[in-house]
Formats: sequence, structure tokens, C-alpha cells
Amino acid sequence: MAEIRTAIPELTQYLGRLLTAGNYDAVKQLLEPEQPVDAADAISNLPTLQQAIAFRLLPKDEAIEVYEYLEPDVQQSLLERLRSSEVLELVEEMSPDDRVRLFDELPAKVVSNLLQQLSPAERRVTAQLLGYESGTAGRLMTTEVIDLKEFHTAAQALTIVRRRARTTETVYSLYVTDGARRLTGILSLRDLVTADPDDLIGSVMTREVVSVTTDTDQEEVARLIKRYDFLALPVVDREERLVGIVTVDDVIDVIEQEATRDLYAAGALQAGDEDDYFRSNLFEVARRRVLWLLVLLITNTGTSAVIASQQGVLHRVVQLAAFIPLLIGTGGNVGAQSSTVVIRGLSTDRLQALGPWRTVAREALAGLLLGLLLAAVVVPWSWKLSGTPLVAVAAGVSMIAIASLAATAGASLPLLFNRLGLDPALMSAPFITTMVDVAGVFIYLQTADWLLTRMAG
Repeated sequence: MAEIRTAIPELTQYLGRLLTAGNYDAVKQLLEPEQPVDAADAISNLPTLQQAIAFRLLPKDEAIEVYEYLEPDVQQSLLERLRSSEVLELVEEMSPDDRVRLFDELPAKVVSNLLQQLSPAERRVTAQLLGYESGTAGRLMTTEVIDLKEFHTAAQALTIVRRRARTTETVYSLYVTDGARRLTGILSLRDLVTADPDDLIGSVMTREVVSVTTDTDQEEVARLIKRYDFLALPVVDREERLVGIVTVDDVIDVIEQEATRDLYAAGALQAGDEDDYFRSNLFEVARRRVLWLLVLLITNTGTSAVIASQQGVLHRVVQLAAFIPLLIGTGGNVGAQSSTVVIRGLSTDRLQALGPWRTVAREALAGLLLGLLLAAVVVPWSWKLSGTPLVAVAAGVSMIAIASLAATAGASLPLLFNRLGLDPALMSAPFITTMVDVAGVFIYLQTADWLLTRMAG
């Protein structure tokens, strides 16, 4: 894998030099042995004008595959630079699911114009997929699927597969339907090849079929494919009729998109379309950051308000102020660890075995244990720095309380959001840290005030 990644920049540079020199024959020879995905990466990194030239030099059949791997903004740029006849041929030959993903990125007027120019069959399929809600199996699937009948013999089925293989996205999973296209069974290409030529499909297929409906969330589709190690998952409508399949390569894209969104949310960053962040201009970058930063800024004023309300304690023992960053920083780190563990457990379904209540209890106990261990370090250190046993005791007691609170909040808030139907990733490290800051300062200064009162009494 490392060799492929280092070769792409070199390929791009070589392409750029050849295109600048006008050596187009050499460009064709250079791109011919490359895998479509590698050619797409190399072309995407070229200047805009050279992208169009390099793409035009690809053989027609290869150009379709390369185009499907290009980034959405590069696809749009090429559409603008290609002749209308080239655009129509390109869009017509794309697989339905890739065509729909392209249309999702294009302006509505452009999509409407392209739809009208497609052949009736491709227009019907594309309109069907566009009619499903975004983020569902229906929007993700391809309609290019081989369906067999139970009365077909293995020999007849192989003939059908050979005839339709070139126009079908995958032939490794084959589906069996009845006269009304209702899904009745499934068999692999291996099962078909190893069956006796005279065996009926109905006798070699598996009738227990795992399928999803067109409105199933794409994350659930990804989980099912991962759970059962499928290469493809059939999609049925409300009448159990087979309407398409979701293939594993599409699921990998979904996993990448969802992981990107979760990571953006974990950093209090507004997610955009997939991972286009580094292609965005500076104003877009600032817009996607500023919203959550303003929310966090307003929330952080709570910490200032708590400190301002406890001026009396700080005036009496000035050394207390020196340990505020230490305590709230540690509390935020503990809370961030707990929220990360829980959010990841929710996304992978590994948390279900333990259950939400036991998860919160477990993290709370872990926070208590961490607090005790950290307090054992904080107490002697703060005593040495401040020279005051009161500060050391207040810091130690507060460390135990803050770590316990932070771990509990870090575990429970994502679970609460998940229960309310919200994205648990929103309750990520920055938000947990901000809330723990406010509570931690309050606990620390109140503990110090209580100790001062007891000592005075």
C-alpha cells in the first residue's frame, strides 16, 4: 500500500510534464497500465485544464471507470469542460448508483437537463433512485443485479450469468425471485459453478435471505454487510420485491463518510460533504468552525462566572488559583476518554452487550479509581508547591470528585443523546471538557471554602 501512495504524486508530476510538453501519446501509454482508481487520483491532482486533457486521452471504456473514482468537484469541473455529447455519453454509461451520487453534487437545473437527455431506461432507473431519501439503502443501491428463477437449471443459470455479467456490477452473489420479482433465495457463484448442470436452482439456493428495505439507514446496511461478511446485500421494497443490491465497495464509502462526520463532530467541527474540508476555501473553513466555537465560548463563560463568585476564597488563599488549570484539565481529559469509548462502542454496537446503565456505572467506578490514583500524585505535589496543607487537601479531594464526575458525564451524555435520537458524537471531547471545567472549578473552590470554614471553626 505504501508503494502505491508514493507512486501517485510521481505519476501526477510525470503526467503534468508530458501534458505541458504536448506529448499526448506518452500520456496515453503512461495511463494505460494504471488501475482506474490510481489514474483518477493522478488526474485529480493535475491543474484544472490538464485534468480535462488527460481525461480525454483515456480510452472510452476506461474513462467511465476512472470518472466514477474522481472527486465530486473534479467530476463537475470535467462536465463543464467536455462537449455536451461527451457529457451525455459519460453520464449514460455510468452505473446508476454512481450517477445518482454525481447528480447529488450538481445544480438542480443541470440534473434536470441531463435527466431529460438520458435514454428512457436509464432515466427511469435514475429517477427511481433519486426518489429515495438520502442516506438510505434505496439511494445507495444499484439496480444492476442478476436474478434467477427456481425452475432454471444450473446450466441455464450459468448462461444467463455469462450473458449479463458485463452489464452487472457484481456476479458473485446471485438472487432468486418468483414471477412477481419477490425475493425467494440466494446463491453464490461458487454454489452455481459446483452444482450439477441439471440441478434446479430451487434445490441449491439458500432460502434464508438477509435483506434490507429501501428506507433502511445506510449505517445499518454497513453493519449487516460487516456482520455477515457479505459482498452484496439485497434491497427489497415493501412488497418484498427485489429492487437492487448494495455492494461492499459502496459500504466502504459509507463507513468512510460516517467516520469523517464522527471525527468532525468529535472536534466540534461542523461536517461538510464527505471529506471535502481540505478542498474548501478559507471562508468555508471558518464558517464550519465558528458555530461550535461560539457555543463553547459562551459555555466557557460559566467557568469565569464561578471563579468571579468565589473571589473571597481566592483572596484568602491565593495559592488555590495555581491549581485550577491542573484540575479542570485533568477532568476534561478523563471525560474525553469516557465519551470517546462510549461513542465508539455505540457506533460499533459493542456497547449493547454491557448495556447503558452498566456502562455508565463502569465508567463512574473507573473515574473514581483514576481520581484516587491521580490524587495520590496531586496531594504531595501541591503541598510542596503551595506550602499549604489546605490547598493540598482541597486539590486531592477535588481531583477524586472531578474525575468521577467527568467519567460519569462522558459516558452518560452520549448515551442520552443516542436515546433521544440525536448524534451521540455531538457530546464529544470539547463539550464534555467545557462542562467539566465549570463543574470542576465550582467543586474545587467550594471544597476549599468548606475546609477554610472548618479550620476557622
